[in-house]
Amino acid sequence: MSLEPSYLHYPRRRYGMDHARYEWSMLTERPPVRWPGNAKLAVWVNLAVQFFPLNQRGKPFAPPGGMTTAYPDLRHYTLREYGNRVGLVRCVQALDTFGLKPTFAVNAIIAQKYPRLLERLCERDDEILCHSWHMDSLHHGELDESEEAEIIERSLACLREATGQPIRGWLSPGGSQSHNTPDLLASQGIEYMGDWLNDDLPYPFRTKHGDLIALPLSLELDDHFIVGVNLHSETEYAEQIKDACDFLLREAQEAEGGRLLALNVHPWLMGQPHRIAALEDALEHIANQPGIWSASAHEIVSAWRNAQ
Repeated sequence: MSLEPSYLHYPRRRYGMDHARYEWSMLTERPPVRWPGNAKLAVWVNLAVQFFPLNQRGKPFAPPGGMTTAYPDLRHYTLREYGNRVGLVRCVQALDTFGLKPTFAVNAIIAQKYPRLLERLCERDDEILCHSWHMDSLHHGELDESEEAEIIERSLACLREATGQPIRGWLSPGGSQSHNTPDLLASQGIEYMGDWLNDDLPYPFRTKHGDLIALPLSLELDDHFIVGVNLHSETEYAEQIKDACDFLLREAQEAEGGRLLALNVHPWLMGQPHRIAALEDALEHIANQPGIWSASAHEIVSAWRNAQ
């Protein structure tokens, strides 16, 4: 049986992307980005401050790093709590030792569960971005738009009140989104999001309420992806971070423009006593390279905007 001609007709088929969210472009063909101080590589270190519910629903999928055994999964629950109580201190100390600036991606429920922890983060005066309500607050295509809007509004209102910061950035649990997520974020005053991973530089992302900036937070260099999913060693984790840093610096030099190195670090993973040395090794290497600009996520977004 032959197909009807209409079967092959797709109204969005055209050169470039098949949607209108952003323009298709080759990285090598864009005007070069200039970072402050003529730096070649902007470094965004995102520290995840997360809360995993013991009674997670895990629908439509279990959150990355979430509970995996029958309820109550106290083994994994207490390990995640260890990250906020012990591992986070080690990761922050490592960043401070090498003069690198963290941005904290915080589940809003942390303000209720661990208020003193959030106070300590605020005392540092580093940027805090919103990581939704908690790690089981998943954004996905089956989620009703009104329910998702309520989660986003509640999360931002809670975190803005608790921190006194404007909270201009967003990272969804597991980087998951529905078709409505970017529009809902923009309607609540979010300026940038880290969920889309398809570039090595920020880019404008259209919504019903004006442009967001997509600030790609690398999955390939995510510690949980490298160590927890791909089962690479801590040494291999550090080597991959260093390799990425060196390559991006060379590429930026050849392109006569800047690049972005974005690292997502989970304190419950890299803050372990047998792994922290690998994180320190990677951070020391980055800090010692000429042409590095360590900045908060919003500083990078602002610098990119000014360079356009």
